[in-house]
Amino acid sequence: MVLLAGCAPSSPAKETPSSAPASSAPTSAGLPPDPQPVRTAECPYLSNETVQDANGQHVTKVSVSDDEPHPTCFFYRPDGSLQLTVRVYVGKSDVAIALVNKAAPVDTSNPATEPAGWKGGYQPVGDGVVYAVAKGEAAVVVTSNQKQSIKARTVAKKAIAALKL
Repeated sequence: MVLLAGCAPSSPAKETPSSAPASSAPTSAGLPPDPQPVRTAECPYLSNETVQDANGQHVTKVSVSDDEPHPTCFFYRPDGSLQLTVRVYVGKSDVAIALVNKAAPVDTSNPATEPAGWKGGYQPVGDGVVYAVAKGEAAVVVTSNQKQSIKARTVAKKAIAALKL
């Protein structure tokens, strides 16, 4: 079972995800539950090639959550381990900011300001990094098993551009 903190596996290269269904309904704390992969499918807003080029690892499988309007995408390496997740939230601005702050708390993370107009943070997580930004009612949280934040930032920027957020 993957325990996600803002979609950030504690040890991305070693986790095996659960197949438990996800819901985009907010929890009692006001945040939607952490997404879970529920089926194998292509990511509707990022190609395998885009992720491979940005994260530097071959993608052999992609799973998605049931979150709406945009599923979270889970990209896997040839050894079956999770290499990268991309969570996209569109809804209430306070929830978007809270999701970013949960993934990369403003008090402890480095400031993230890309793409222009987006704000959040990035920091090490487990064996990798998380890059989380929000703008208006949208949030994008990328977790990579690579330690270089530029890789997660590149994926976040590509997801934001593809979704026209």
